[in-house]
Amino acid sequence: METALTPLEFARRTRRLHPQREAVVDQGTRLTYEQFFDRCDRWSAALERMGVRKGDRVAYIAPNTHAQLESFYAVPQLGAVLVPINYRLSADDFVYIVNHSGATVLCAHSDQLAVVDGVRDRMPGVEHFVALEGSGEGWQDYEALAGSARPQFTRPEIAETDLLTINYTSGTTARPKGVMITHRNAYMNVVGTLLHLRIELGERYLWTLPMFHANGWTYTWTVTAAAATHVCLRAVDPAHVFDLVREEGVSWLCAAPTVLITLANTPEEVRGPVPPGVHVVTAGASPAADTIERLEDTFGWSVTHVYGLTETTPFITVCEPRPEHADLAGNERAAVKARQGVELLTSGELKVLDSEGNEVPWDGTTVGEIAVRGNVVMAGYYNDPEATGKVMGDGWFRSGDAAVTHPDGFVEIQDRIKDVIISGGENISSIEVEGVLLRHPAVQEAAIVGVPHERWGETPKASVVLREGATATAEELIGFARDNLAHFKAPTQVEFVDQLPKTATGKIQKYVLRKGASAVSSH
Repeated sequence: METALTPLEFARRTRRLHPQREAVVDQGTRLTYEQFFDRCDRWSAALERMGVRKGDRVAYIAPNTHAQLESFYAVPQLGAVLVPINYRLSADDFVYIVNHSGATVLCAHSDQLAVVDGVRDRMPGVEHFVALEGSGEGWQDYEALAGSARPQFTRPEIAETDLLTINYTSGTTARPKGVMITHRNAYMNVVGTLLHLRIELGERYLWTLPMFHANGWTYTWTVTAAAATHVCLRAVDPAHVFDLVREEGVSWLCAAPTVLITLANTPEEVRGPVPPGVHVVTAGASPAADTIERLEDTFGWSVTHVYGLTETTPFITVCEPRPEHADLAGNERAAVKARQGVELLTSGELKVLDSEGNEVPWDGTTVGEIAVRGNVVMAGYYNDPEATGKVMGDGWFRSGDAAVTHPDGFVEIQDRIKDVIISGGENISSIEVEGVLLRHPAVQEAAIVGVPHERWGETPKASVVLREGATATAEELIGFARDNLAHFKAPTQVEFVDQLPKTATGKIQKYVLRKGASAVSSH
């Protein structure tokens, strides 16, 4: 009598109970749940006709459109594995991820068709290229394929331990790693989200967060589970965001702190009147307390900070409100809300461990590493047992984040153990950026650290040693990086130094560079 724990169960229930409720708004397209799931079934049938079977991988490169949302149902209900790719990455990244994942179908939005065409011959495993919007030579039309298919397909038996998605994330190495998320992982994260962040029946959720990013923090399924409405947003433009909040009656949104900063600082003449009562969920980097205070006091919105990683599906903690917080002054309450918080009821066990593997005292000062085990921890990195063993070998997933635990059990991150820079909620590998700069003929040595940025939370700063007799400007090196990387990975600052601080064994001491980094946004 057991039912596998899979987010497809949420779709089954909502389809049965709420077929006529509005499911999706995407520009001029409005779909009920009955219409939405009919489209999903037709696309499943079309994929099956292409030869997609259980365990096969289907990759997507697209912004937040109804077609992208449909992938989170149409692909898994075939038993296939969805690979949502960050559309901001470079062509080389697309090639690596598609080939590494073994995707046999690649679906792309019109904005990415030309980029994919330029590297198509480097993706020999892809049997079908599908244009979600737009068209071109060698591209099959998504709407035509789905429209011509009957909504019947073979539904395989799905175990909760089966792979649901492979989400690629950049860690401390230059190459992204494929995080294997199971049906159970996602189901448990959705349930935990609904317990702590109670989106209600018929509420309206705005997609300010990319769906590719850790499966939209599982809100691709959470919103459906609540029979709420998905309001798609293809690009974050502040004026458009506020327009949609008013016109569509938006009551929930998720956003990295960089988006919140942008919204909080949008001039009144641009944003117009702001309806109160919007629930905001933020994660990706620690939000500034003054940003939280401004959104709550000026807009009348409610901000909840959560913490996690792609490897944890993603939520590990939630900064849950407590009655005693209500008595705090605005700035004090905002400071508490900027902490990472406590375990979700469904996520599993979290501890801050010292170098010996012992839990640190709850004193708010002793620093350790956040470690977690339980329901939301990934199955591992795809085809990378060495990297999997490195972070999960002792039965705990090691986050690489240094934190303290306060006397009330709230965890607060102090710094990152890894050299990953989180800019606008996206991970940037410092090693990858350094590798590009070292290809410039004038550069002898380069080190990248994250520095505070008032819009993006943090951005890369380069400390560069030039070759003897060589010359280069900051603008030149930034331009070189932008030509060879996704633009958000390029440094925003370049400092020229005579030598880099190093240990006796020649390792660069990045903590020294961080101490000297200035909190400015220009180069």
